[in-house]
Amino acid sequence: MPERRINIHDTRNLGKKKVDKKYVFRNLFRYLKPFLPLLALAFAANVAGTLLNLVGPKVCGMAIDEIKPAGGTDFGKIGFYAAILAGVYGASALFEYLSAVAMNYISRGIVKKMRSDVFARLSVLPVQYFDNRQAGDIISVLSYDIDTVGESLANDVMIVLKSSVLIIGSLALMLTLAPLLVLVFAVTVPLSVVLTRFIVRRVQPLFRKRSAKLGELNGYVEEIITGQKTTRAYNCEKKVIEDFEVKNREAIDAYARAEYLGTISGPCVGLVNNISLALVSVFGAIMYIRGGISPGQISSFVLYSRKFSGPINEIANIMGEFQSAIAAAERVFRVLEEQPEKDDAEGATELKDVEGNVDIEGLDFGYTDKLVVKNFNLHVKKGQVVAIVGHTGAGKTTIINLLMRFYDPTAGVIKIDGRDILSCTRSSVRRAFTMVLQDTWLFAGTVAENIAYGNPDVAREDVERVCKAAKIHSFITKLPQGYDTVLTENAVNVSKGQKQLLTIARAMLLSSPMLILDEATSNVDTRTEQIIQEAMGKLMEGKTCFVIAHRLSTIKHADKILVMKDGNVVEQGTHAELLAAGGHYSELYYSQFESF
Repeated sequence: MPERRINIHDTRNLGKKKVDKKYVFRNLFRYLKPFLPLLALAFAANVAGTLLNLVGPKVCGMAIDEIKPAGGTDFGKIGFYAAILAGVYGASALFEYLSAVAMNYISRGIVKKMRSDVFARLSVLPVQYFDNRQAGDIISVLSYDIDTVGESLANDVMIVLKSSVLIIGSLALMLTLAPLLVLVFAVTVPLSVVLTRFIVRRVQPLFRKRSAKLGELNGYVEEIITGQKTTRAYNCEKKVIEDFEVKNREAIDAYARAEYLGTISGPCVGLVNNISLALVSVFGAIMYIRGGISPGQISSFVLYSRKFSGPINEIANIMGEFQSAIAAAERVFRVLEEQPEKDDAEGATELKDVEGNVDIEGLDFGYTDKLVVKNFNLHVKKGQVVAIVGHTGAGKTTIINLLMRFYDPTAGVIKIDGRDILSCTRSSVRRAFTMVLQDTWLFAGTVAENIAYGNPDVAREDVERVCKAAKIHSFITKLPQGYDTVLTENAVNVSKGQKQLLTIARAMLLSSPMLILDEATSNVDTRTEQIIQEAMGKLMEGKTCFVIAHRLSTIKHADKILVMKDGNVVEQGTHAELLAAGGHYSELYYSQFESF
């Protein structure tokens, strides 16, 4: 199998890397584009609500100035101003509500489209992509990262817009009330900006590292949950917990560091804003004493200063969330830019009317720079059964991967019926084979649906026919709903041997001219294996078969046995010929009986 390596999710140097914001925003705009009209309406409603909100302090100041301590207070005007305030704030709330509803709709649409695009991209990526990554890390991109982007779009974008309007509007209105007091902000605002930029520059790589560490943790959890039985069989619970604690601590540390620096900007900016409010109060009182400003104007100015400094504080608080969303979006877009399987060669045609003659000449292949298959040659006639044996890592599964075009050879050629498979479409090459793997895969669905996978329109009679041939029909009929019994996720309500029998029945249902069996009977007992071999023998008649086997007793009747070692074919022949030769195959064969 290929060497596992984590490339874009490698966390060793993430603390030194910067998120490419231009790359993120450019890609994000593509998702926003279909929603631009609705986005414009949401922005308009948000701005309208914010502007109405700015009217409040001015009206409050006017109402305060109507209060005459010496008498003559006009309560009618005060009531009028109160009614205006109620109307203004009510309309402001309505506009902000409409804006929030629109942004939630946009966010939901973008998340749905983004998740569909990522899943669609994953479905066309080469097998090598999944060989090199943890499943949990990929799932983390599909769930956590995309949700983070959606939440930021739904909330943070409007917060920034509203805050920007409040800052600009409040500043303009403060200038109309008391231009000299505005000079206080000439000192405090630059200080807030410097603090925010200082913190943001240091927090960006931390949020990127946080996303990656959470992906690693998800990947580890997925692996351990899948292998629970193995963990317990080997009494490795303590070691698993210790390893989990290490990864959990790394994820928490990355999370804590990112959140610590991401949230510290808010209190720092809040401190500066409180200082500015104190200065405004002091200098406002001095101006009032000198008769340069009225109590209502001071009140309005203080309220506007809160609306001016408050949004600055709010923006500073969500900068951390923004960095998290940007880091998450980058991970999503990196998946989307992964190259799918190479397009079929120009002029590639369908592989039709396949008889099953296979010729492999001078084949070289390596998952990395190191070759795992070297100068491999093989000639198989229609209907022959070819067994491939050898120690783990000898290159057996690699040959199957190349036949199925999961990978393409580094050098050499593979021909089916005299045609180079590189000149044929991948889909037609794969349709020429039926494949049963050692690792069973069943999904949450009925027994009939699992067996008919790849043949959704097949008749129930055909499903039952292959199940009878695979000697599994009686077992299925004893299930609560027979063929309509729903298998749980990964079919945990049936035994491992029964899972294998179901996948074998699935393979029998296909009419491909060639068959690949990768340790297909490794999970069944000897008696069941004999029954399956007998049934398979009838169904394999006339088909070219490639069998990878560790249990050499199952391949005695193969037409040709290839013995592989270090990527090379060191022996080939029939079972009797290879035993008589007394070579590597003989050693492999008799070593399986030494314990007896």
